[in-house]
Order: sequence, then C-alpha cells, then structure tokens
Amino acid sequence: MSKIDYKKELKELYRPSAKKVVKVNVPKMNFLMVDGNGEPGSIEYKEAIEALYSVSYTLKFMIKKSDIAIDYGVLPLEGLWWADDMSDFVKGNKSKWIWTMMIMQPDLVTKDLVQVAINQVKDKKDLPAIDKLRFEPFLEGKSAQTLHVGPFSEEGPVVERVHSFISECGSEITGKHHEIYLTDIRRAAPENWKTVIRQPMS
Repeated sequence: MSKIDYKKELKELYRPSAKKVVKVNVPKMNFLMVDGNGEPGSIEYKEAIEALYSVSYTLKFMIKKSDIAIDYGVLPLEGLWWADDMSDFVKGNKSKWIWTMMIMQPDLVTKDLVQVAINQVKDKKDLPAIDKLRFEPFLEGKSAQTLHVGPFSEEGPVVERVHSFISECGSEITGKHHEIYLTDIRRAAPENWKTVIRQPMS
C-alpha cells in the first residue's frame, strides 16, 4: 500500500516559516465546506467541524480499503473568516463574524465518493451539520502568508504584518482572511499552536 503525505507534497502551502511573510500562488483545490456565523467555539461551529472530520476520515478509510489502496493523512482544518461590516471583524465583534470551515480533499476524492461517505456517516451518527456540508473547488490564487505560533488571541500583529507586506508589494487585499490550523489544540499548549495566516492579494 502506498502512502502520501499531502502536507509534505504541498509544503509551500501547509508548512510556511514563521520568520517571514511570503507570496504563494494557491492552485484550485477541492474542499469539504460548511458555512456558518458567530463565534468560533459556538455550538454551530463545533457541529460544522464534527461533520467535516467525520466525512473526511470516512473518505480516507474508503480509499485505503479500495482497489486504489492509498493511505494518506487527513488534511488540517481551515477557515475563511469575514463580516458584512469588516469593522466588526477587525474589532473582534465575534458574534457578527461569518465563516466557512473546510478541509482540503486530495484528487483521489470524487463527488460520488463524497456522497457515499456522507451516507455512511448518516447511518452511524446523527450530525446536525451533515446536510450543510458541500464539496466544491476553491481557487485562491496569489496570496501572502506566514506562520503564527501561539494562541489565536495573539494573531493580531501577525495579521497586520501580512497586510503590511501586501501593501509594500504595491498590491491590495482581496478575498477572505484564511487560517489553517496545523495543531490539535486539544493536545498542545496554546503557546505551541501553529496557524497559517493567509490573505489573498491582487
């Protein structure tokens, strides 16, 4: 059985340095996604994450046991964050935040496989967010990113550094604030949490 480490293969996107902000060109990739709003940590947010991981792991084991027989690690949780009034986002008015939580899926995963996986999860669990889940391509294109190490509450200066980099490049911010959560926060101290901070740019 072959094994694929997608985080290693996509090192430029999923293993950035914390020492500097860099430009990346993010290709079109397929994601499982769930939309919601309100504070991270809310019931709606937790239900979205449970649905995403349940289907992602079901897909992983379906492919591992299939004729393809490829084993791969489930990719990390990612989030797009914004607000109708971006001042609410900047000021941290979390009750007014809007989000899309998502997990990238390798090319091995097809729309038909996703539906089979969703049906399997439905047979085993009653997940409130399962019917909100969708599978679709997402193209981010030219972006600036860096790695933040530490609790989410201390991301502010890092986000500002990314925005300043974009401005210094003579470019403008486009698209949505993007975070990739590389650490299982249940198993690590907040000072060791690793989060990719990415911002699309013109």
